[in-house]
Amino acid sequence: MKANIILIGMMGCGKSTVGAELSKALAEYKYVDIDAEIEKSTQKKISEIFLKHGEPFFRMLESEKIRKFCKEKNYIISAGGGAFENEENRKLMLKCANVIYLKASPEEIYTRIKTETHRPLLKKNFSIEKIANIIEMRKKNYEKANFIIDTDGKTPYDIVKEIIGVLNG
Repeated sequence: MKANIILIGMMGCGKSTVGAELSKALAEYKYVDIDAEIEKSTQKKISEIFLKHGEPFFRMLESEKIRKFCKEKNYIISAGGGAFENEENRKLMLKCANVIYLKASPEEIYTRIKTETHRPLLKKNFSIEKIANIIEMRKKNYEKANFIIDTDGKTPYDIVKEIIGVLNG
């Protein structure tokens, strides 16, 4: 098994929740959320970084954190929804970790995050169609992950069991 586990996928697919649960099930692994690390180091919310500095600046910070944690061992890393779009990030993540794409339908994502206000990419025209468009644009890269887990209608516990199964399988 590779040194780390990285969870990728759209916002609302369960990366943070599943990552935290997975680290409880795999006690030798520490859990880290890239977005939370960026917020901690900048003392700003992700939405604030997008608003004040723009997406390219945020993506630069994201890449720095990914490089930092890919050098470590025994981490479960929750990467931002767009992190796997960057070719350099993608190559590094696939090299240092078992990358797992947590796949969810646009309808499932919409239901999970419709009441949240901290999602910068969904500020304007939030809809199932917008989510579907983002998924469609990212699909070719998401599917380069080592494993794909469909999360629709599953509990975090079920997803964790499935991840452990594919990693041990």
